[in-house]
Amino acid sequence: MTVHNFTKKHKVTVIGSGNWGTTVAKLVAENCAEHPDTFEKDVQMWVYEENVTLPKDSKHFDASIGEQPQKLTHIINTKHENVKYLPGIPLPHNIVANPSLVDAVKDSSILIFNLPHEFIGNICRQIKDHIAPYARGISCIKGVSVTDDKIELICNYISDALNIYCGALSGANIASEIANEQWCETTIAYNTPVVDRRDENGESNGNGLANGHSKQLTPLPLDYPPLDHDEWSLLFSRPYFTVSMVSDIVGVSLAGALKNIVAIACGYVEGHGWNMTAKTAVMRRGMQETIRFANEFFPGQIEPRTFWEESAGWGDMIVSCTSARNWRCSKLAVERNLPIEEVEKTELNGQKLQGISTTREVSSFLRAKGAEERYPVFMAVERIINQEIKVEEIPKLFK
Repeated sequence: MTVHNFTKKHKVTVIGSGNWGTTVAKLVAENCAEHPDTFEKDVQMWVYEENVTLPKDSKHFDASIGEQPQKLTHIINTKHENVKYLPGIPLPHNIVANPSLVDAVKDSSILIFNLPHEFIGNICRQIKDHIAPYARGISCIKGVSVTDDKIELICNYISDALNIYCGALSGANIASEIANEQWCETTIAYNTPVVDRRDENGESNGNGLANGHSKQLTPLPLDYPPLDHDEWSLLFSRPYFTVSMVSDIVGVSLAGALKNIVAIACGYVEGHGWNMTAKTAVMRRGMQETIRFANEFFPGQIEPRTFWEESAGWGDMIVSCTSARNWRCSKLAVERNLPIEEVEKTELNGQKLQGISTTREVSSFLRAKGAEERYPVFMAVERIINQEIKVEEIPKLFK
């Protein structure tokens, strides 16, 4: 067996610091500290800088500062807690909150993207000329980039915008539960670029073309440990977070994005007072439309087992439609007789629901393609959000 003594370690940056971004930074930082032969200990976490006032009843309240606003990054780096987006959860001391996006990504070989998908274009433009050319990425963003004539996976958008390779993480994951180390599972899709594949001697055995892309990739230098399924699992797996590695980028990405539309529909159904059997009907039809969408617009590019066997498929659908934020906010919208955007403002502490923007973008795309009739649940959710039809009309979709 060949033993490799690599002279470089992977530096990790998490781009995003909401509750899910901070949760991912927590578990990744734990693993970086435990595996010093593969990863640098410190994990950079880019934080959109905000001023935060700590109340007197906060355990971090400092009488010498009082209720004067403090920088969120300062609080994270000194108190080791994201008091705004993940309050009450102690963070590893090797998380470095950085308000400079460009500085946070400098020299990192691993970039983990975790922010609302509508911001990813601006983020990529800012870092394009400042990242290591051989960096590799994982998108934890459950959305798609959509125009009327094209739909693009977020991981593929990142790959093309930055000329790197990017995989996708998605699963039945609720940030607050994972942050509290309650066990769950997830799916990571990563189809190792040919240029990064190594033989038993640790030598590269491929050209610079990325899988599914026409651009040339800069190879990961051989003085770094490889980045294959084993290394990604090493970075993300925790005793409370089980990782399943697959290569189906399209299936994992679409399942993660489109289930948010179905989750909003299920919240509407429950808020109206209908029971679990009604939600099950919506989930069943929603999964049908998800698979139909994948086959129609990404023909031959999915593995059917992803939807049935992986956490990213039915697992995520069930959790999202019974306990996650898109479901919760749409349920409250019906109960309070408010638009879902109003509930979003009052319930999410400044964060955004992925489901609203995904619903509108996907519906616009389907109209442009003349495909509305094949996706009645997706289209109905948009019309309910826009207050064009009432929740009571959902059963008509099943006739």
